[in-house]
Order: sequence, then C-alpha cells, then structure tokens
Amino acid sequence: MKKITAMGGGTGTFVVLSGLKKYEVDLGVIVNMMDSGGSTGRLRVQLGVLPPGDIRQCFVALSEAPDLWRRLFLYRFETGDLEGHNFGNIFISALEKVSKNYEEVLETAGFVLKTKGKVLPVTHEKTHLCVEYENGKVIKGEGSIDENRFEKSRIKTAFLEPSVSAYPSALERVLDSDMIVIGPGDLYTTIIPLFLVNGMQEALQKTKAKLVYVVNLMTKSGQTVNYSARDHLTDIEKYIGRPVDSIIIHKGIIDEHIVEWYVSHNEQRVVDDLGSDTRVIHADIADNTPVLHNKADKIASYARSILRHDGNRLAKAVVQLL
Repeated sequence: MKKITAMGGGTGTFVVLSGLKKYEVDLGVIVNMMDSGGSTGRLRVQLGVLPPGDIRQCFVALSEAPDLWRRLFLYRFETGDLEGHNFGNIFISALEKVSKNYEEVLETAGFVLKTKGKVLPVTHEKTHLCVEYENGKVIKGEGSIDENRFEKSRIKTAFLEPSVSAYPSALERVLDSDMIVIGPGDLYTTIIPLFLVNGMQEALQKTKAKLVYVVNLMTKSGQTVNYSARDHLTDIEKYIGRPVDSIIIHKGIIDEHIVEWYVSHNEQRVVDDLGSDTRVIHADIADNTPVLHNKADKIASYARSILRHDGNRLAKAVVQLL
C-alpha cells in the first residue's frame, strides 16, 4: 500500500486529509505545532500545553467515528467562561495534562475518534514562530504575525524561538513515505514552520518520496502580499533546501463575490506565473461555496479565509501522481 503523508495544519490540511482518506492508501499527517492564536493561544498561555488546534483538526479529518464525536470535536462554545473555546482543543489539552507523555495523547485521541491514519506533531517541544521583514521589523508569535495584516514589507527570514528538535516518528514517516503533500495553507504561519524544526529539512532532502506542493488559491495579507505562484514556490524550496517534484495549482473560475471579499481584505488570487515548468499540474480544484464562520469564533474575520480547495478533486489530482 502506498504511503502518503500530508504536511501542514489548519483548514488546508483538513481538506487534503478529508479527500485522501477515501482512497486505499497508508495515510499520515505531520502537523504544525506553532499556533498561538484564538482558543489554541489562550490554552497555551493559561495551561502551558502544546497547541491543540491543528492536531485536533487533523484527527477530525481522519476520523471514522460516529458523526456525534466529530461534531463534538468541532463544537465551539458561544457563551460563558468557555466562549470562543473549541471542545476538541479543551479535550486534547486535558489529555496532555493527565497523560504520561504526548504519545499517549495521540494514541488516546486516535482511539476515541477512530482515525484512519497517523497524526504526528512535527515536534513535541514548545516553541514560537518568529519572522524578520525586509524593513527590519521582527515579530514573535504566530498569532502576532497573523495580526500584522497591514504589513507591506516581505518576510526576509523565519525562525523558531527556542530552537526545537523534530518528533522522531515524524522524521521516520518522512523517510518511509512514497509521497509527501505540502500545503495548502498560510505560507509563513502554517507551512514553512514545519521546515524550521531541527532535522526536518535534512529528512526531506534525504527521502525518496515524491514531494508535491499544492499552491494556495489566494494571497495572505501581511505575509504574502502580491505573491505569485512562483514566489510561493521559491520560498517553499528555499526552506526545504531542494526542489519539489510536482506542483498542483488551480485552473478555473473563482466566484467574483469571493474575490471581492478577499480584495476588501487586501488579498487577491495567486497569479499562475509558472509558465512552462514541466512539474506543474493544472486542475479545477477550488470549492466556490463560501465558508461561513461560527459567530463564537474569537479569531478575527481577517484571519479566516472563506475559500477552500475541493477535497475530492484535490485528492484525485494527488493520487493520480502516484
């Protein structure tokens, strides 16, 4: 059975996993552990736990448990002291507090949600994402980077503080995979942090797996202002330290009302300037149904996208590359 591993976090990786789990493949995911915004950020500060948000989304995406469990893990409280918190985040944080190690957290959550596939944190050490812009400004913390949405200067470099080591099982998964799917997701707050963990870049350079990069549909204010597809790819390959093998990019319509929403948030469609690059696969993989957000979600609307990839069509494009 072919072994496919997704790398990322957030809604982009949720979509990838939701589509791929329908195929007969050995599926796994290596998850970003630098989130510091919203419910996750509050739990990190108040309880001293690892960020649960992206791990929780991946467990739900791979879950084959009854629908009630999946709805519970996605439920967000709307009132009271827990307002804005997600039940799944609280559950995983509580598990961390009562478990002897993080391996037990992963095993228990996987058992409860009957996950099809492996969910692996990129690290189980605590760290924060930091970036330095070309204008010299330095911002520390993923949540703070997300909030710096009016920044026009490009990011010069990204780093972790403190430096941390990769989770050994995540490195083993990279080396043993037949294919690694990178993205989609926010370039500097979701994808690139994975490559900053000690040992991960070396593993990606050593693996014989085919590296597949899924290009984002839209730019991100404060992070990838005016970025084209080539800009995204250049930064990805810079931090991996090797070229990717295949690139999947959307070719098709994006609803004009959705585009208008992004323009109002200083964002735009990613321009396909990859030209005659033979690695590129064009496919109609956007879901033009606008995503509505829970009113209890305490992450500001500017930090949330309303456009997603279509999980089934994206998964089909990925599997065909095998």
